[in-house]
Order: sequence, then C-alpha cells, then structure tokens
Amino acid sequence: MLTGIQSRLDPDSVWSNFNSIGMVESVRQVGGKTTVETRYFISSLEDNAKQFANSVRSHWGIENSLHWVLDVALKEDDCRIRKDNAPQNFAVMRQIAVNLLGKEKRVKRGIKNKQFLAAMDNNYLERVLALA
Repeated sequence: MLTGIQSRLDPDSVWSNFNSIGMVESVRQVGGKTTVETRYFISSLEDNAKQFANSVRSHWGIENSLHWVLDVALKEDDCRIRKDNAPQNFAVMRQIAVNLLGKEKRVKRGIKNKQFLAAMDNNYLERVLALA
C-alpha cells in the first residue's frame, strides 16, 4: 500500500521498517486564541492507530518531563546565549549536568538542590564528577 509513497520518501531504503505514515493534529486554546499544529511521523507500525497515538503521547511525555527539569532546575528558557555553537554546547553541558546529578544517589534532594550543593561544596562536586 505504501510502496509508491515509500519509494519517494525513502528512495535509498534507509528506514528498514518503514510501514506507515501518521499525522497528529493538536488544537490548543489559550485566552480565546486557538492554534492548530499538525505533525507527521513515519512508523514501523502496521494499521494500529491506537498504538501509534499511545507512542506519540508517551514520546511527548518523556520529552516534556526532561524539558521541565532543564527549565526549572537549570533555567534553560532564561538563557540568552545565542551566538555560533554556544547554544548547542551549553545544551549538551546541561544534559550532562542533569544526568550526573541524577546518578548521584547519596544525597536525597532534587536536581536544583544538588546543583546548588555542588556549587557550594567542592567535595560533593568531585563526587558528582567522578560518576562520569
């Protein structure tokens, strides 16, 4: 069924299990203003709209929870770094920081508090960096 579309979207057969195309339309209403966003996906699923919808929802749940930690703990949205490769470099450093602080289990605190503790206590900072 997808052979014609599939050959145009994936002429070199790079996506080995390409079986379907899905579309998600999100409608959002904020303060009387309505916006509609349409996203398209390729998938290995065959004729299973319910599983496709669950996969998209769970992907965005993981994505949103990660961005919440980056924004709340590391104030990523407040960052004004805009020049050259600096935004990407700092994003990678923030990801590393969140992963290392999350791996540190001796202190039972959130990422934001662990970050503050690492800034104040060089011994704790060394312990976190040793997890790398």
